[in-house]
Amino acid sequence: MSYKDYFENKKITVMGLGVLGRGVGDTKFLAECGADLIVTDLKNAEDLKESLEELKDFPNIQFVLGEHRLEDFRNRDFILKAAGVPLDSPYITEAKKNNIPIKMSTALFAELSGALTIGITGTRGKSTTTQLIYEIIKKGYGRRKVFLGGNIRGVSTLALLKDANPEPITNPHGMYHPRGNSVAVLELDSWQLQGFGEDQISPRIAVFTTFMPDHLNYYGGDLEKYLEDKANIFKYQNEHNVLVLGSQVAPMVLEKYEKDIKAKVIITDEKHVPKEWHTLLPGEHNRYNIALAIEVARIMGINEEIIKEVVEEFKGVEGRLQFLREVGGVKIYNDNNATTPDATLAALKALGKDKNIVLIIGGADKNIDMSKLIEAIPKYCKKIILLPGTGSEKLKARSYELKAFDLVEVPNLEESVNFAMDEAQGGDIVLFSPAFASFGLFKNEYDRGDQFVKLIENFK
Repeated sequence: MSYKDYFENKKITVMGLGVLGRGVGDTKFLAECGADLIVTDLKNAEDLKESLEELKDFPNIQFVLGEHRLEDFRNRDFILKAAGVPLDSPYITEAKKNNIPIKMSTALFAELSGALTIGITGTRGKSTTTQLIYEIIKKGYGRRKVFLGGNIRGVSTLALLKDANPEPITNPHGMYHPRGNSVAVLELDSWQLQGFGEDQISPRIAVFTTFMPDHLNYYGGDLEKYLEDKANIFKYQNEHNVLVLGSQVAPMVLEKYEKDIKAKVIITDEKHVPKEWHTLLPGEHNRYNIALAIEVARIMGINEEIIKEVVEEFKGVEGRLQFLREVGGVKIYNDNNATTPDATLAALKALGKDKNIVLIIGGADKNIDMSKLIEAIPKYCKKIILLPGTGSEKLKARSYELKAFDLVEVPNLEESVNFAMDEAQGGDIVLFSPAFASFGLFKNEYDRGDQFVKLIENFK
């Protein structure tokens, strides 16, 4: 049975179309395979205009927008759930009550593709580690096709089945093992790992970078629930698999899950990167990420010279301490994807010296403690420019802890850039590192980053 035969005529409810492109890609792929689709999203047609335009020519898609209906979660072959669906969703409960399987795009790809999967998760560092692993394997492992998927902007991982599945699917519900000739490098956030938990599968090589408080607004303040989702990356591995742990997360994982871990465990950190290897990425936290990527490359048997070459040429990932340009001796960095106080703290430590940072910060609260960031700000920053948001309000309420530090409020991102560039002098750094989520002023996190990059590109 091919992947196309597997999906043909199946009754599938796609829960969450979204505007990031992944949901559209999944839906288009399933429609092309001949599935009978109901696509349901809480957003209305106007909000989803661009996504709907791409799907308008498929007669086998029924749209239910601005609401979910319980009847769309009954009498279906499975539900394809988007990331971020609430843990207590009554619609998912309804599907399970009716014995309907819950699937997620990346886990379903891993289940059906036959690819050797390398999964990377962690509160911080997973994007950089994922991209570097992909670059190394792509250069040094020519025997197989290499794919990048998971939490990647605009990429439908499910649609990668078209290229990653050259062999027939003989037992799609059986043991999870590679059958094809491809390698899939997958960035996996906690939401996507819910899908791996549902299917009771884990990547053959799992990487766990760090674990810190995040998404506590989603998990109701329960850090254990967040960790449980993350743990799906290794819970279903076997003795032939490998789990690579960063030293920050290793003690906690081994203490809590030692009896559950069957895979070989490797622990590493920045101390294991050869001192003579140079990198373009600033900060000890990036050498930590590099160490994790090096271990995976070695597991895959890639030549050490190739690993070194790729590491030293790697320029990092968009939105993560991304150097944009220099204006009048002022260096400007885009750290848009720093959506937690800890991530912004790492950026300050990586770039700051002599209180030379003009920091643009602010956004929606994720219910995460910001004490360490507040303590560090006066050490590294000369001025803070604060964007609107519920998290910003919490920071402002604690401004007395900044010891009369200069904090300026602005109404939007454009004003923040103008003010920052007015304040910065030669030798200073303008750092956009929000520390909070993007809800409110922006469509999503990517929209926020795109707007900042455009403002800097156009700045004169």
